[in-house]
Amino acid sequence: MVARLGRWFTSRLSELFYASGLLFTILREALLFFRRRQVAFRVFVLQVLFTAVEALGIVAFIALALGALIIVQGHSLLPRFGQGKLLYSILVIVITRELGPLLTAFIIIARSGTAIATELGNMVISHEIEAYVSVGIDPVSYLVVPRILGVTVSMVLLTVYFNFFGLIGSFLLTQLVQATPFREYLDNLLAALTAADIFSSLIKAVVFGFIVSFVAVYQGFKVRVSSTEVPQIAIKAVGQGFVLCILADAMITLIYYL
Repeated sequence: MVARLGRWFTSRLSELFYASGLLFTILREALLFFRRRQVAFRVFVLQVLFTAVEALGIVAFIALALGALIIVQGHSLLPRFGQGKLLYSILVIVITRELGPLLTAFIIIARSGTAIATELGNMVISHEIEAYVSVGIDPVSYLVVPRILGVTVSMVLLTVYFNFFGLIGSFLLTQLVQATPFREYLDNLLAALTAADIFSSLIKAVVFGFIVSFVAVYQGFKVRVSSTEVPQIAIKAVGQGFVLCILADAMITLIYYL
């Protein structure tokens, strides 16, 4: 029992050292990325196209549905208690500050997180990573950094996109159910929306984007010899991404209210 516990502790400690070393290398190479003229910039652009552009439809659909539900429910319930204008504060809190960044992160985890982990895992199995190293190409600089930067930039763009559709686009959708003057809606919404709400949303987007991409890269490089490991690490990337994003969201929210 003691020996098994010791092996488990040693394994976790080695993973921690490996993750810390990978994180340090990524941060170092990220600072130098845009100073270099390299093919990796094309990987960055392709990552943004896959993560952000190809996810516009699903993000808009979820944002419209969420915003419309909040508006319809708020209009039906809050006026009964004389708190009609509270609807706009609820919209800002739920969409801009909380669910906007978090739901966007979940979408990116399901699409790009699994794709990155699977792609890198297959590259390890096929010895493509070794081929890069053998010709003097740093796989972290060429494969990892552009994907992490691409996912982080995409996360910020999609969060802004989600917030817009959730706050403005959903209003247009609710006009089919209950007509509300747009000027009145916009004035009340802007009165409830503060710079701190926008800043909190963007900070969460940056943190979530880095977490999602780093977990995917870390899990992808953990593949060793068998192709059967690839679906396992993809599942782990999804699970760890969800948990870490929720924990990060809770920590940022606690800091916001302190």
